[in-house]
Amino acid sequence: MKNPILLIFSLLFCAQSFAQVTYEEFESRHLNTSRELKIKLPDDYDPESELKHPVIIVFDGEYLFEPVSGQVSYQTYFDEMPESIIVGVVQGKERFYDSYFDEVSGLPIESGDHFYKFIDQELIPYIDSKYNTSKFKVAVGHDLMGNFINSFLFHETPVFQAYINLSPDFKGTMNENVSARLEWLDNDVFYYMATADGDIKSIRDKVRITNDNLKTLDNKNLTYYFDEFVGDSHYTLVNGALSNALDKIFELYKPLDIKELNEKALSYEGTLDDYILERYQRIDDLFGVFKPISEDELQQLIALAEQREDTESFYKLGKLANKLNPNSSFGTYYMALHAEKLGKTRKAVKLYESALTLDEMSHINREFIMSHVEGLKFVEDDTETELEDDEEN
Repeated sequence: MKNPILLIFSLLFCAQSFAQVTYEEFESRHLNTSRELKIKLPDDYDPESELKHPVIIVFDGEYLFEPVSGQVSYQTYFDEMPESIIVGVVQGKERFYDSYFDEVSGLPIESGDHFYKFIDQELIPYIDSKYNTSKFKVAVGHDLMGNFINSFLFHETPVFQAYINLSPDFKGTMNENVSARLEWLDNDVFYYMATADGDIKSIRDKVRITNDNLKTLDNKNLTYYFDEFVGDSHYTLVNGALSNALDKIFELYKPLDIKELNEKALSYEGTLDDYILERYQRIDDLFGVFKPISEDELQQLIALAEQREDTESFYKLGKLANKLNPNSSFGTYYMALHAEKLGKTRKAVKLYESALTLDEMSHINREFIMSHVEGLKFVEDDTETELEDDEEN
């Protein structure tokens, strides 16, 4: 990781995350032995809450769990991704047997197949039954386990909805099988793959060939990202790749930014309240999590509505804000401002006076609202005087 400040932040988050990890021995019928798990729940996890969390399964958990946990903590802190449940599978010396594969297809067989069934039929159902999990599952694998996680794509419905392949050591024709599968996939899947100029040459070469095939695929259900890092090795690429992968996978989850406003919302055919509601419905549909719309995002859309000269959006965003937080003056203020812009003075005054009874915001306080009320009452009195003079004449 080249940025020293980012490195310090990552180390701090790693240390914090490590302190909150629980260790558990899981008895597996398919493996006929127990496996150690590392489990980290969100900081504010509440088992009684209806809030759901994506699950990130980390293979090679003995060394890969901490980098993943640190990066997740970092990105959730800045609301870049949803709070997630991270499960590390400690493999150690069993790694080779866990990843045992068919030399032609690259798919797991024998002990590899037992490990596959342990993950699919035991571990994931166990985590789902014990914690408040969403339907969105992420697999993280490096090297041999980077090859292995791809086998979950070939389930009738892919076991994972996102695959983070860190310098995957593709075996047999696994990379060709992956390309064929992703071309015709009819479920939404995120697929990320990374290598580096200092990667193991045989791995890098095969990853590059795979990328050449994947980047030509035209499948609306596939979201594909690829990185080739400069100055990194087979091992040091992990932190940068995890950062980029999680950033891309959860891009939709992030708050509105200027790029999205200009490229998507500005030209949206419809009112902007529909735009933001549809956006958040996609977050729920895709990740299976609830995320509240922030007043800051509504403020950005209000400004965009003014730019579009879209008075209907202006009013509807105010109504939406009232619905989301009826105790805040935000929505009522903008509904009043909408009435004022349309020349509906009495309605505007009434709404402004209603806003005075609600909770203030940093930029919409009592003094600010009163300035509108006094100005409109002056206009209203002046208009009534003119009407009386006209009647006398």
